[in-house]
Amino acid sequence: MKVMVVGGGGREHAIIKKLKESEKVSEIYALPGNGGIANDAICVPIGAKEIDKIAEFATENKIDFAVVAPDDPLVLGAVDALNEVGVKTFGPNKAAAIIEGSKAFSKNLMKKYNIPTAEFEIFDDAKKAYEYLETAPIPTVIKADGLALGKGVIIAQTREEAKDAVRSIMEDKVFGASGNNIVIEEFLTGPEVSVLSFTDGKTLVPMVSSMDHKRAKDNDEGLNTGGMGTIAPNPYYTDEIAKVCMDTIFIPTMEAMNKEGRSFSGCLYFGLMLTEKGPKVIEYNCRFGDPETQVVLPLLKSDLMDIMLKISDKELKESDVEFMDGCAACVVMASNGYPEKYDSGFEIIMPKDKNIYVAGAKLEDGKLLTAGGRVLGVTETAPTLKEAIDKAYETVKTVSFDNAYYRNDIGQRALRA
Repeated sequence: MKVMVVGGGGREHAIIKKLKESEKVSEIYALPGNGGIANDAICVPIGAKEIDKIAEFATENKIDFAVVAPDDPLVLGAVDALNEVGVKTFGPNKAAAIIEGSKAFSKNLMKKYNIPTAEFEIFDDAKKAYEYLETAPIPTVIKADGLALGKGVIIAQTREEAKDAVRSIMEDKVFGASGNNIVIEEFLTGPEVSVLSFTDGKTLVPMVSSMDHKRAKDNDEGLNTGGMGTIAPNPYYTDEIAKVCMDTIFIPTMEAMNKEGRSFSGCLYFGLMLTEKGPKVIEYNCRFGDPETQVVLPLLKSDLMDIMLKISDKELKESDVEFMDGCAACVVMASNGYPEKYDSGFEIIMPKDKNIYVAGAKLEDGKLLTAGGRVLGVTETAPTLKEAIDKAYETVKTVSFDNAYYRNDIGQRALRA
């Protein structure tokens, strides 16, 4: 089969490497891919949001199957466009991708169908939001309604911080039109868990749980990033909690989307908080998480291509989805200064025989150069979490580029748990 993967980051590299293991796959194209992905797929310079060009490429090159990985093209309707030209796809259509595309939609969905989440209010008027904040419980969480590259969430510790957040999102438009509406919600506490799931709208199969490390610096200090590393499985996510989540969150969400006429097919991501009152949804994503995918897929024993085909045919129930018993750890190597200002264009030297997923790099004169904030993710698997973490850091030592930065404590919180 000729397969096309839309996207160009570490998540896409992890998906491509896993698809390469399938005997069903003969060729893989990445649109646009990156300098590191070029080792594993044919990179095509078409941007992930160029929907018409993506559909055109798929038709002209007789693509058998497409995987749309990032949030933007999913929310813009890439799956709909590919289906229109007769290409089988993995990913939700535009109507279902709204579960991530609009936080107001997803919060209202949870309220309507009694799916546990933080208390919230939605505003389209900054003045009303300021008034509400005069008496709202503090700390509080302010969220831009639309997509904001994972940066549209601000935790405000004081009323002034909360008002500043509203001002920057709604009036200064730091996230553009994504900030036309905002959600102000209750601040929840407890361990966070990410659970990615395969679903065809009829059956839902959770993948192995994971724990992301969002803060830029050790001890969870510094600014929020797209993710500085991950481990799987998440030790806080016990079998007992998994059953509660399945019964009160996962299946009810799938059924709620069906009732709304927005049946979800693809990877549905649940960002959860394990509170004293039980698990609650912090966020939904309509796609594989990044960098969670970099620890979840290496533990997948089953053929990913086979699972994706079954989902596309609404036959997930017939699929055998199996994960290894071991653990995985991913350490993200970034450009020093990320997520703010950083320099790039430095040569990357790394081993060829390791699970290294390239996110921000370009090929120039045969050399792989840094070209982003998060440059790559180094993943290792092992029977125990401590072994996986130790192996990942050993491999990190074999990778070098000027300006390299990474956290030294990925997985330590999980080991303490």
